[in-house]
Amino acid sequence: MKVLTTRSGLLATGATILLLWLALPGGGGLWPLLAVACVPLLVCVCRGTRLQALGFGFLAGFGHFLLQLYWIVFVLGHYGGLPLIFSVPALLLLVCYMAASVMAFSLLAQLFVRRFPAGLSLWLLPCAWVGVDWLRSFLFSGFPWMDLGYGLAGLPVLLQSADIWGHYGLTFLLVLLNSLLALLIINREGRRGALRLMVPVCLLLAMVAVYSGERWQQLQSGVLERESLVVAVVQGNVDQSQKWLPARQQETVLDYIEQSRQLMHALPRPDLVIWPETALPFYPLAHPLLEPLQRFVSQEQVMLLTGAPWYEQKSDSQREMKFFNSSLLFDSTGEIVARTSKTHLVPFGEYVPLKRFLSFLEPLVEAVGDFSPGKIHAPPACQKASIGVLVCFESIFPDISRKWVDAGATLLVNMTNDAWYGRSSAPHQTLAMTRLRAVETRRSVVRSANTGFSAFIDPLGRLQQLSPLFVHWGAGERVEIMAERTLFVRGGYLFAPACFVLTIFGGGGVLLRRWAGERKG
Repeated sequence: MKVLTTRSGLLATGATILLLWLALPGGGGLWPLLAVACVPLLVCVCRGTRLQALGFGFLAGFGHFLLQLYWIVFVLGHYGGLPLIFSVPALLLLVCYMAASVMAFSLLAQLFVRRFPAGLSLWLLPCAWVGVDWLRSFLFSGFPWMDLGYGLAGLPVLLQSADIWGHYGLTFLLVLLNSLLALLIINREGRRGALRLMVPVCLLLAMVAVYSGERWQQLQSGVLERESLVVAVVQGNVDQSQKWLPARQQETVLDYIEQSRQLMHALPRPDLVIWPETALPFYPLAHPLLEPLQRFVSQEQVMLLTGAPWYEQKSDSQREMKFFNSSLLFDSTGEIVARTSKTHLVPFGEYVPLKRFLSFLEPLVEAVGDFSPGKIHAPPACQKASIGVLVCFESIFPDISRKWVDAGATLLVNMTNDAWYGRSSAPHQTLAMTRLRAVETRRSVVRSANTGFSAFIDPLGRLQQLSPLFVHWGAGERVEIMAERTLFVRGGYLFAPACFVLTIFGGGGVLLRRWAGERKG
């Protein structure tokens, strides 16, 4: 095997970084490139030394995630008040953590290709990629940002198998394709060996394509037979730097009410109006600005779901308060009939982990309070629908939407405040990830964002309506109400941990083969 030079390794790594950026939402969005984007890296790490596999794998991950997450410096600096001397190292630390997953995959890829037959390593490679992605989704609070499967969000017809195995299944297929091409490049088994690799992959792709096409037709043909709810979304476009100023609170609430009132005269008339995360920039209990809001819903006889901070006393014997990032459901009389709270909080955004040792980061949470996590319970009811509420970046966690649906939700609502991201790639990325939640659970997703993107997403993952960024916007849409529990919800979510287990077995197999070889020696 030809020795890998540092120059060729750097070129291959750079090619993968560039191709992934061009392929994924927020970059070029050229999704067909996902079928080949990882080939240069795979060939590079399989031909190099173990040290090269680690180094080039880390470098590929570092460059890839740096392009995906550069906007964090803006969030930490502009809104968190951290100078560049702190915000840039914070970004680099996060990127290094994310890059470690690609480094681990690269080492595993080299071991599998060198120690196992090509026919086995072909399937272990996508297992390893999905396995480390899944591990990253919960390790150290979890941050499953822009896994490869999300790159297909722009072409919903390709997403439909996600209702079986989630977005991780789509990632598996993409890495499988890349692995096949890489093994064909480095494989020396000739045409017959290449054919043995290609046939099962082509069969799997054909099966997935047939299933996706059938599900697409099945769901399209049944649209008119399902229950529906007319939902309206208001995008207030409130400047984040002004949002929490007491002098702006009345103006904010009255603006939301006026925009909502205009939508009430549209046809069809909304059954439910949704405002974004913390659209009420105050704690609503006994607040005087609650009165015009209640008057609006009672006059218009409409239900309102809005984001708001909330607090409650920890116990009768304690005066200490617990704070929540919540959603409040008002009925047509103006009463709060349901409340849910965000279950997965943003580290260093809504709470400071290890605050005793990281007190210099507390400015990040001063504006909104130090929140406590909520719990997923019976979803709030609105006429024919039961609503599962995903607050902010909870839409990037497939397990949260799955748990809401398992609890009985027939409609998902994602209320968020993406003003933090500015005009970066982040809103495009979060929208793509949210679209997969609709397909996985077969639920309509209504997205209400302060500055956009607000959207109506149907159970096929299609955008029915989409707002521009940083404008006042309001729209209504008749959304489907579905009660089906998909295979993903019932057990398909275990696909990713199963890949992780198979990766562990593969790694154990490598150790056993080495141990057996040493004994023979």
